[in-house]
Amino acid sequence: MCTVVDAVTSVPRESSAVLHVVDNERMDVPGLLESASLLVPEETATENDITVRDIWDYLAHDEWETALGLLEELGDAHPLPLAFWKKLAEAAEQLRFERSAAWCHWRCSEIRNGVIRVDLTLRPAAEARRTTPISGAGVLRPMWDIGHLSPTGGRAVSIAGLWLENAPVLEPGGQATARLVPLTPSHWTHVQPGQQITMHEDRTVAGTAVILEVHRPATMSGG
Repeated sequence: MCTVVDAVTSVPRESSAVLHVVDNERMDVPGLLESASLLVPEETATENDITVRDIWDYLAHDEWETALGLLEELGDAHPLPLAFWKKLAEAAEQLRFERSAAWCHWRCSEIRNGVIRVDLTLRPAAEARRTTPISGAGVLRPMWDIGHLSPTGGRAVSIAGLWLENAPVLEPGGQATARLVPLTPSHWTHVQPGQQITMHEDRTVAGTAVILEVHRPATMSGG
């Protein structure tokens, strides 16, 4: 049982403790971003000629959101190690930037499992079972017919996650460049640019994709 005075005076102490915890969490963000920046070669630049030296300046002024975004751009411009994307993912999570964190985790998956860039076209709603847009943020893991056969001679499909480039969703009948991360990389060693594959969410064809680029997992490519 507490008095009114006790109740009133306890609130600031609890609030102060919560703020202190949050501050401690956020204090690690600049360290993570700086650590990630040290993994970027100094000659690497974004399309706007931003280099890691510019990022250090943003970090010195506590502009963490800007620094995070530019580090992501540098990572897209130059192949960087898994540790780089892990640090960015942790920083993004602490800053509560959900999509940025999802993208950084996705890039970690690309390094581990490889990535296939494709030109994806969904079937129109009138011709397919799906009538709603697909999410482009890596949550969908469709099945893909990439030419494998089952022991009985039937079609065998392989699973790969999907991330749309420059689009949050893709409407039925729409077209976009997508990034595929195979669940089982060894199933995808034979695919090559120019090859057409089909996307499935059930037995029916949900879309078709033409392979643009193939990047093997770091362990398979010797990186």
